[in-house]
Amino acid sequence: MNYQEKVQKYFKESLIKFTDSELATIEYADFGLGNIEKQGLNLIIYVNNERYCAKEMALLPRQTCPEHRHPKRGEIEGKQETFRCRKGKVYLYVEGAQNKKILSAQIPKGEEENYTVFHEIELKPGEQYTIEPNIKHWFQAGEEGAIISEFSSTSDDASDIFTNPNIKRVN
Repeated sequence: MNYQEKVQKYFKESLIKFTDSELATIEYADFGLGNIEKQGLNLIIYVNNERYCAKEMALLPRQTCPEHRHPKRGEIEGKQETFRCRKGKVYLYVEGAQNKKILSAQIPKGEEENYTVFHEIELKPGEQYTIEPNIKHWFQAGEEGAIISEFSSTSDDASDIFTNPNIKRVN
């Protein structure tokens, strides 16, 4: 089974009902790193307009969305987002004091310098957390993968700032 088939299967097994059109338009983001199974994100975007955004994100087992922040864009505040775990377990890391001696997530090998925030929030199905604008964060699925609903202000990938300068995020 190829990567896209794995992701589609994971979405289908989530018990969330998706249309054929939504499954056909999954966005597979590898961030220009060429290692999507380790550092990547898979998205179904329901709506993204000048007022708000709603999407589902699938992470395969131990897949990581790299550290980034959503800064102010001119007069527009940076993106505020609420993550709600629907399936699996998500380890979310935000700015703040490290609150665990040993992290639950595994930083991708050779990427240690690109992960700088370690305040851990563990999200299980039905739990959620809101990330304020311009806060550095990254997240990783647990051993079984994860489905996360994101509700946010407008998503503008081109203005996201990643800690890793090699990341390219283009829609």
